[in-house]
This record gives sequence, structure tokens and C-alpha cells, in this order.
Amino acid sequence: MYKLFLTLRYLRKRRIAFFAIGAVTLCVAMVLIVLSVMGGWLEQVMQRSRGLLGDIIVDNHTNSGFPLYDEFITEIEKWPEVVKATPVLYSYGLFQIGKTYNGTVRIVGIRLEEVFEVNAFKASLFYEKFYPGTTRFGDQQQAVLGFDPDAPPVKSPEGDEFMMRELPEPYRSALSHADQVHREQTGQPLTDTDSVPDLVDDSRTHYGQPPIPGLFELAEMRNPPGYEGDTLPGVILGRDLIAERQRDGRYERFIPLGEVVRLTMVPITEVGNVDPTPIKRQFRYADDSRTGIYEIDSQHVYVDFGLMQQLLLMDEGKGVDGDVIPARCSQIQIKTIDGADTEALAQRMEDLYLSYLEDPKRELRPIDRDLIARVQAVTWQRQQAHIIGPVQKEKALMTILFGIISLVAVALVLCILYMIVLQKTRDIGIIKAIGGSSVGVAAVWVLYGLAVGVVGCALGSAFGVWFVSNINEIQDALIAINPAWRVWDMQVYSFDRIPSRVATSDLIGVNAIGVLAATVGSVAAAWRAGRMQPVEALRDE
Repeated sequence: MYKLFLTLRYLRKRRIAFFAIGAVTLCVAMVLIVLSVMGGWLEQVMQRSRGLLGDIIVDNHTNSGFPLYDEFITEIEKWPEVVKATPVLYSYGLFQIGKTYNGTVRIVGIRLEEVFEVNAFKASLFYEKFYPGTTRFGDQQQAVLGFDPDAPPVKSPEGDEFMMRELPEPYRSALSHADQVHREQTGQPLTDTDSVPDLVDDSRTHYGQPPIPGLFELAEMRNPPGYEGDTLPGVILGRDLIAERQRDGRYERFIPLGEVVRLTMVPITEVGNVDPTPIKRQFRYADDSRTGIYEIDSQHVYVDFGLMQQLLLMDEGKGVDGDVIPARCSQIQIKTIDGADTEALAQRMEDLYLSYLEDPKRELRPIDRDLIARVQAVTWQRQQAHIIGPVQKEKALMTILFGIISLVAVALVLCILYMIVLQKTRDIGIIKAIGGSSVGVAAVWVLYGLAVGVVGCALGSAFGVWFVSNINEIQDALIAINPAWRVWDMQVYSFDRIPSRVATSDLIGVNAIGVLAATVGSVAAAWRAGRMQPVEALRDE
């Protein structure tokens, strides 16, 4: 009983112990923050990589692409392990909106409906979330907000009446349906928390009407809602190309839906040569994508696979000698069933593609054979190993470094408890004189170290969890004071938000090691107290 009594008494009365508790608190918080940020970064890299690429990727790592992709997709989609596969095209080019806004981009050709089934691209689209079914690559005009003559006027809080601008169909019905589904699932109305309200939204809010998500062009005068402009194919833009991210994480849009986008593409021949004649084409902004990876959201634009294939002269054609030139793609993305052995499947797919070289039924030109011979099928982990591997090593290195620094807490606990033992020789002598054993006295100091560890770990965990949960807000506050204090650069770390989730396993592991370290740090003091003799302890009293 005296062991617990003395432990609690020393913990409350000996203020020098607060320094030991503080050391454990800071070390636990420091390691927990590092593990959470680095672990969250690694988790995001892995999740986004899989979400953007699918489970298996077939590629020959050339700008020329490779043929026979449709035959390959038709064959593997018969396999029970394969859910869906889709071809993808990649190219580089220039984009221009208006007269002055332009830049370089990476142009991606996709089959939109197939990509929705293969990866998480659909979840990244803004307008598709609020207006399901309206995002498409087909020919389209610009949707404009106008005054519906059949709609009754609305009253403001002041009592005046006003005609509100409304969406054209099918946007109005799509928004109503999405709101109804959201209410059924969550019990809350569907709202846009990702964008800064514009003047139209402010006006509608003032008159008690729900805001219209996104940014739309306004019809001239008092014209009804509808469509304007030339009919052009659609293009999906990365979010950071058409909106500016604010300090609070929301986006302020400056390009209305349906705006004309001019793309300039550079065709590449089968042998890898750049065609000197650039391809220019106009599109209409049909939606924007936010993957959360800054390098993608600030550089990628997405167009229809078939149209891009034609523009880059990668569709099927005939050579000057009458030979059939097969169509080419840059990559094939494949989704498999849950639990599938993707490594084995990837090897099986690669063997299948390479078997086309030995198929006597296929009359392949030498250049086609060379492109197919370079084809490889890899899992998403191997495809992104050049990104995932360094992040894993960085996490391990940072954990080791901060773990070594945290040994200071062990040394500090040892020194402080040892000093307290030297100060409390009278207490130790009295305990031993009335029958306390050496083991019992030593146990007091072991429990003391354990208590220091428990209290320090509890405080450190609380501070670490709070800091990680608010780490983005803390950075925003620092940037507001001085922009040079930005810690997380989106262009360096790819993601536009600092990871802010503490893993339960990390929390438990750090606390266990922290308590154990503090307990180990008390062993020397416990050993010294246990060996102290009553006569020696009371001699000078």
C-alpha cells in the first residue's frame, strides 16, 4: 500500500518531476505528429495511385503507344477475375481560355463511362456530383442561367418580389434529383461546401432560395435559361486550372461552365518522332476534376479517347503500300475483383500480350512487333513504386531520427528520479527500518517512472492528436501572418492538404513505447534506492 501512496505523493509534491513529464509529453507528441503526417502521406499516395490507375496497368512506356489493345481487352474481360478494362491516351500540349489565360498541360484521352467503372475518377468530378448524368464528352453548347417566365416571383425578407435566375434543363432536374437522393441518405440538403459563393448564390440566399452549385454564364437581358454558342466537344479540366484555392480550402471559380477551351496537341509518330504540324481544336469546359494530387489537378485535361486518337493520328488507317495500320493507345487500366492475386494476373496478362507476337494469324508490321515487345503489365503498387518506395523510406527514417531524439526523455527521467532518490534518503531509511524490503522500495521508483510515463503519454497524445487534427488550420494561420512560413508546399508534396488523421495503431504503439521508456529510465534510481541500507540512510539525520 505504501508503494502507491508514495508514488502519488512524490508525483504531486516533487515539482522537479514535472520536467520529466514534460519531456515525455513533448517526445510522445513529436513522434506521434511525425508518424501521423508521414503515415497519412503514404496512405494518400497509395489510395490515390490505386484510385487513378486501377488495379493493373498495361503499358509499353513509349510515347508511340501500342496496338491490339481492343482485342486484348475483349479477351481479358472474359476472365472471371477482371471487372473492366479501358484504354487511355497520353500526350502533352497547350491550353488557352480567352485571350490571355494559357499554359502547358498533359492531355489524357479516356472513354468516360468505362473509366467510371475502372477507377475513382467519377468521384473527383464537381458538376457530376451535383448534376449527375450531365458530364459528357459529346457535342454541347454553353448552359446559361436565365429568367423562367413560368416561375413565380420570390419575396425577400423586406417584402419585395424578384424573379430568380434558374438553370436550364436537364441541369435543373439533375440537381433536384441529386438533392433528393442526398436527403434520403443523410437527412441533410445537398450543399456545395467546396466553393466560394458567387453573386448569384448571394442573391438566391438573400431571397431564401438554395444556391446553384458551380459557376454558370448569365443569359443576356431577361432571356430564359438555355444554351448559347457553337456546338463543341466537351473537355474535363483539372480543378486548379479553372479555380483558385482559398486559405479555408474552398475554391473560387473564375471560369464558367461551358467556356471555350482551345487545345493544341503534338502528334507523335509510331517511331517516336514529333510531327511538326500541331493539332488545334476547340472544346467546351464540361466539368472539372479534383483528385487531391496537385500535380494532376494543375496540369491534366481529359478529352474523349476516340476524338484524341483521331487528332493524334493514332486510329486505324492505311499506309502508302495499302497495309493496315492498327490503332494505338498509351495505356490500359484494369479493375479486378476484390481479393484477386494481382501479381499473378499481371504476369498472365503480360504473357497474353506478348503471345500476339507468335500468333501466325496476326500480320504484324516490324514496328508493331517492336511496340508490342515492350509491353509490360504491372500492379498499381509496382507502377507507383518510384513514389511509394521513397515515401516509405522517408517515414522510416523520420521515425528513427525522432525516436533517437526521444531517448532524451529516458535520460531525463533517469537523472530526475536519481536526484529524488538522493534527496529522499531519510524516507527510504524509515521505510526500510520499519520492515520495508529492498524490492518494495525499488518498486516505489519503478511505479514512479511508470506514473511519469503514463501522465506524459496521456498529455502528449492529447496534444499530438489535437495538433494533427488542426494542422491545416495551423498552417493557414501561419501563412496569414507571413506567407514565407508555409510548411507544406503543394507542388513539392503533391497533395493540397496535409494529412490530418491519427492512426489508432500509431497512437497505441507510441504510448506503449513511451510508458516503457519512462519505466526503463527509472530502473537505475530504483536499483540505487533498493540497495540503500537503513543505517546509512539515517546516519546524518
